[in-house]
Amino acid sequence: MASIESSNKKATSAAIEDFEQRYNLKLAEDYKKFLLDFNGGYADPNVFEISKEQGESALNTLYGLGIDDEYDELTSVYESLDGIIPSGFISIADDSGGNQICLGVDDDYFGKIFVWIHDMDNMFLLAADFKLFLDNLCAE
Repeated sequence: MASIESSNKKATSAAIEDFEQRYNLKLAEDYKKFLLDFNGGYADPNVFEISKEQGESALNTLYGLGIDDEYDELTSVYESLDGIIPSGFISIADDSGGNQICLGVDDDYFGKIFVWIHDMDNMFLLAADFKLFLDNLCAE
């Protein structure tokens, strides 16, 4: 599993519940645990395979919730990409090319991790859940 480095204040259950209620969505339990433990940050190693055809990419930033007036990346990105990325997903991170790592929040894709390639407007499945996504990260 990748190690996570984060200088963000730990998220609280109340902050996570507020985010879910504000946007009328439910986050997967393994992702909520990540927010409680790290609240965003940087993974090492950070390389993941998109597909055989697309090759590899490098995870850039895992978004966190703003606590006590900190900058709230998760909310900011959610609001700026609402209606742009496919419905049923929220962006929880980005890669080095500006593509978005997305968490499924609807019944069909709940808890699964995808990458949304912005210049192709296409989604690729990366992992069945967030923990598996982190476990599959590797070095270049």
